[in-house]
Amino acid sequence: MIHTVMEYLSKKSKLFLATLGFLLVLFIGLLDYLTGTEVSVVVFYLLPISLVTWYVGRWTGIWASTFSAIIWFIANLKIHYSQSFALYWNELMRLGWFTVFVLILSAFKNVLEHEKKEAQIDDLTGIGNRRFFNNLMAGELLRASRYRHHFTVAYIDVDNFKVVNDHFGHSTGDSLLRLVAETVKNSIRKSDVIARLGGDEFAILMPETGYESVQRIVTRAQESLLDVMRKKGWPVTFSFGVITFTIPPNSVDEIVKMADELMYSVKNKGKNSIAYEIFPECQDTEKVKYI
Repeated sequence: MIHTVMEYLSKKSKLFLATLGFLLVLFIGLLDYLTGTEVSVVVFYLLPISLVTWYVGRWTGIWASTFSAIIWFIANLKIHYSQSFALYWNELMRLGWFTVFVLILSAFKNVLEHEKKEAQIDDLTGIGNRRFFNNLMAGELLRASRYRHHFTVAYIDVDNFKVVNDHFGHSTGDSLLRLVAETVKNSIRKSDVIARLGGDEFAILMPETGYESVQRIVTRAQESLLDVMRKKGWPVTFSFGVITFTIPPNSVDEIVKMADELMYSVKNKGKNSIAYEIFPECQDTEKVKYI
């Protein structure tokens, strides 16, 4: 239930959420005024403050804290204190408490976002990992299903990578993988995304990219990779399995499996080549185009 509410709120605009938060403060202030001194509702002010801080930002949360403190002050003007400064002292204390709460909540959110981001980054290459790619593909799958957009996935394997590890050492193998990630990233468009799926296997997502356009992109990436490997003197090539989806499959796993199998068909035919397929127009392997 809570997850559903949070997901619903995350889809709303910041202006809507900020407005909702400040309106809730006014409602709680009215409730505070009507209940008088017998019932304390001060803790309820934290609800709109939390809402605004989490979904809009720290500074908006601080403004919500200040507004809440002012509303609380107005709602409690009717209370008579033995010491006249008590009302103002309590006002400052609540403002300080609200502000500290905002800072702690904002810092906690930043830590969570940082950890979530780190969990989707490949430590070796600095690009997205398999989890990142799967999440990215899940979003693309939803968009493609809703708007009938086609997209392309390229699966890349480094041929003879074990040879580099055995003859040059694992540190050289790590350098090779980092260079592959950097080279492909520089060869594709800004809208395309590369991720390392594990070992010496990479994948590229090319949103809204048709069969004709993808050939230019992938060919450029392959040529750049081969050129870099020749300059380094590393005896590796690259096998590509590239599928353009005009109608999306049912799951991300199915997409990755199809691209993986197409890539392995290249390796089985001698490696160092690119296989193109359009799904669902080309489901027969005899119709796959090898370049």
